[in-house]
Amino acid sequence: MNVKTKFPYTPLQIAMHLYAWSAFILLIFDFATGNLSPNPIQDLEQRTGRHALVLLVLSLLCTPLNTLFKWSEPLKRRRALGLYSFMYAVVHVIIFADLDFGLAWSNLIKEVIGKPRLVVGTIAFFLLIPLAITSFDIWKKRLKKNWKRLHQLVYFIAPLVVLHYLWSKKGDILSFQGEILKPMIYGLAIAVFLIVRIPPIRKALSSFSTRMLALFPKRNRQPETS
Repeated sequence: MNVKTKFPYTPLQIAMHLYAWSAFILLIFDFATGNLSPNPIQDLEQRTGRHALVLLVLSLLCTPLNTLFKWSEPLKRRRALGLYSFMYAVVHVIIFADLDFGLAWSNLIKEVIGKPRLVVGTIAFFLLIPLAITSFDIWKKRLKKNWKRLHQLVYFIAPLVVLHYLWSKKGDILSFQGEILKPMIYGLAIAVFLIVRIPPIRKALSSFSTRMLALFPKRNRQPETS
């Protein structure tokens, strides 16, 4: 008797893991082929930091996708995206602290304190740590309602990460100088995703989505027989 086994991974799950690891794969390839920039440490810092930001943005996108399209799977991938984002943030910090400063803590602390972009980035990183540690189900049971309150810190962390990225690119939004386009796109996306989470707006969008989806016939509906 032939028993069909269900493939354990969904297309979205596969795409998420492939994209999450893509930055490491490209970095290894560029290192092996000598395609890193003339300042390889800075290149590593910027690319790991940017990938951490993108993955954070994608994790915030999961709830709006569920709200607007009643698509439940993104909610299952939200934790993995958040952990991947934290992983790249850790690598980003290690590169900065070790490769850039050789773990010379006194010089490192002076550098961080003296630059607002590093102060903001450091705050965002340390706030991410409890979110990553408590992202697993066992902590949901232990913290109960406090778990949700704790993870709402991401609403504060995400703008800090965008600000860190903006200042790292030496951009000034007020005077429209420097490389501000990408930071503005990330910032706008995060703002929209966070606005969608506001309860009255989320409820209104969910209701609108339900009405829109009701206009389309359901698939696999059996025809009526007389």
